[in-house]
Amino acid sequence: MELTAKQRAALTAICDTFAPGDGDAIPSASTLGAVAIVEAMAMHNPRKAETEQLARLLGLWDSPVFGLALGIGPRRFSRVSQERREAALIVMSDSRLAPKRALFQALKGAATLGYYLAPGPTGHSPLWEAMGYPGPLGHRTDAAPPALGPITPAGPLELDCDVVVVGSGAGGGVAAAVLAAAGHDVVVVEKGGYYDDGDFDGGELNGLTSLYAPGPTGTAEGQLSILSAQCLGGGTVVNYTTSFRTPDGVREEWAALGAAQFATEEYDRSLDAVWERLGVNQNHGAISSRDVILERGLTRLGWHVDEMPRNVKGCDNGIECGRCGMGCRIGAKQSTAKTWLVDAEQAGARLVTGVDVRTVTRAGDVATGVEGVTADGHRVVVRARAVVVAGGSLQTPALLRRSGLSNPNIGRHLRLHPATAVWGEFEEEVRPWEGGIQTRYSNQHVDLDGSGYGVIYETAATNPALGVAFMSWRGADTHRERMLNLAHLSGVGVITRDQDSGEVKVGKDGEPVVHYRLSSRDEERLRQGVAGAARIVEAAGALNMFSGHQAGITWQQGSGSVDDFIARCDAAGYGPGRCAMAALHLMGSVRMGGSADTSALDPDGATWEIPNLVVADASCFPTSSGVNPMISIEAIAHMNATRLAARL
Repeated sequence: MELTAKQRAALTAICDTFAPGDGDAIPSASTLGAVAIVEAMAMHNPRKAETEQLARLLGLWDSPVFGLALGIGPRRFSRVSQERREAALIVMSDSRLAPKRALFQALKGAATLGYYLAPGPTGHSPLWEAMGYPGPLGHRTDAAPPALGPITPAGPLELDCDVVVVGSGAGGGVAAAVLAAAGHDVVVVEKGGYYDDGDFDGGELNGLTSLYAPGPTGTAEGQLSILSAQCLGGGTVVNYTTSFRTPDGVREEWAALGAAQFATEEYDRSLDAVWERLGVNQNHGAISSRDVILERGLTRLGWHVDEMPRNVKGCDNGIECGRCGMGCRIGAKQSTAKTWLVDAEQAGARLVTGVDVRTVTRAGDVATGVEGVTADGHRVVVRARAVVVAGGSLQTPALLRRSGLSNPNIGRHLRLHPATAVWGEFEEEVRPWEGGIQTRYSNQHVDLDGSGYGVIYETAATNPALGVAFMSWRGADTHRERMLNLAHLSGVGVITRDQDSGEVKVGKDGEPVVHYRLSSRDEERLRQGVAGAARIVEAAGALNMFSGHQAGITWQQGSGSVDDFIARCDAAGYGPGRCAMAALHLMGSVRMGGSADTSALDPDGATWEIPNLVVADASCFPTSSGVNPMISIEAIAHMNATRLAARL
């Protein structure tokens, strides 16, 4: 599907309202080519119903009738002044109606993302130049040759094996290695493509369009944005290398929900195996400018701060590390594509990329394999004695539902680690896109009320397009001024361990639809986390401070108490569209437990309905982990695959 000329003109007017440039050195969104980027991303949405809904909206947007709805009178949006267009958008963002606020956030997110991604006609945006941002680093000519040799079907394909593994990330990669090492014939099927060191250019546009899934991009209610990987190696190729073991209290909580082995040596052994294979260490913790600020604020407050353990080898902790979310150009990140999948392939496993698995085939209560389709429409069939599903917390429940499983817990108990940020402007140059991607953290408020639930504080390398996702927009000039000062900004991230949950439902098209609203108690913890982050930023010496609230809440050094800033953040709230927030980690939608009444999987990680259908990814989590989940995912996959290998 493509937009019509009328729809594209409406999209152009919207993008140029959010990002009109300065009329001089900095071009508008349309001049830089942002509109084409936004259109391409929207048209790649796997949910055609959402694409069609956007097209209908754009078809109406620039009409006199819709002008009435926007509050500009019976006039076309494109025919009124920039000032009136901006005012109309801000009124939408402040609406009492959540759907209007959610629509604003979707439009703002798309327009600004496209603007900061766009390289412009010359390949190097003048906007980047004005920000002091160097743009993509380029492809390395000295990159190591690819370590893996997957096949991408050019026609129909049928394969036979002992175990087929769907997905190749933290879960699927580990499961494949364990099963192949046990002597089983393994086929790994991945929807995304294979990209290695030489394919990465350190640019956000190339990274986002090649390594990440085109959807879902947010929760249905518009409260949280979503970003998930889609490539061979999955999230381990693009994550931030932060490596935390599952906290003891979380393990006890999981064991109490019916999977007793989480509190035993069996899970210890899997954690140890993962820790060793990934080479987790604290030898690459040279502190970034962002984390100097975080540590300074925490130290002045007398709060906890510690160094991140990371799964890296030979990391530069500098320019390369700051682009880690778009793939590691120097091969330092020990992703599954560098570790477990290499082990699996060396043990005889076959890797297949570019295949969207649509169903698990069955003979009664026995799984017999999977069926999928390539982007070109070629049918792929893999017959197997057992099936391991590791598509992640959104795609795994969708696949199980498409395959006819009926356990009511499939899709429920979804946790997302809701996250936002408080930003500070500092006199010193920060260059937040450089330095170790994450090198320090604080668990000062990991347990806010004695329940084991709270927040952790982290920073992350901030490249413009993804950084803007955590900022508000109160007008083009204000926004541009803030982003032109990005070199002096640093954010303190607030990551909430959510106690309550959402749900992954499946649309008529078979695609996942994410439903999630922060509960009152989780919102209260997020509020306290924002207050804590504000105190960290102030203590670190910020000249100015702002939150992600669309109300545009700011604070200036010497102009008032930080308590007033915190009170204004509380008053603005965290409902859909009120504050820029993201789902940082996706967990728990097919959880393990001791009963089919309360869980989707038994203690072996097998579905209650089909014993030889095993899940091995973050969807297994009984509750949220409260820390970056990679190590926990890999340990669960190791444990569940070890049990499956023994049964086979």
